[in-house]
Amino acid sequence: MGQATLFLLVLSLALGAHGLSDKKCSLIGQWVNDLGSTMKILAVNNNGDFSGTYLTAVTATTNKIQESPLQGSLQRRNQKGQPTFGFTVNWTFSDSVTVFTGQCFVDKNGKEVLKTMWLLRSRVDNIENDWKATR
Repeated sequence: MGQATLFLLVLSLALGAHGLSDKKCSLIGQWVNDLGSTMKILAVNNNGDFSGTYLTAVTATTNKIQESPLQGSLQRRNQKGQPTFGFTVNWTFSDSVTVFTGQCFVDKNGKEVLKTMWLLRSRVDNIENDWKATR
């Protein structure tokens, strides 16, 4: 009886750990980064296309920060549950656009986490200033 209980305990722990690793990461919902910026994604279609809004908590402009639209694409061929994605934010309060690329992960505690990199392109007055337009 004791061996059967031990076996069932080990089996349930193994199945529980396996269930955590199989959890699929979903972009749908509200995300907040370390600086307090907020992204909302309402739906992802069958092609992996999505849209939403982004409200940044930081900016280099003196203009009033406003919620801005985003458009993106999720790599749908990845069936492993931690997909790659990219999206563009067209800032409504400045003459700039930011592109993000990243991956959605499920950490060891089952929490969904987005890891991204970004490039921001600001408008400049002439081609000679092109060098300072991208951050």
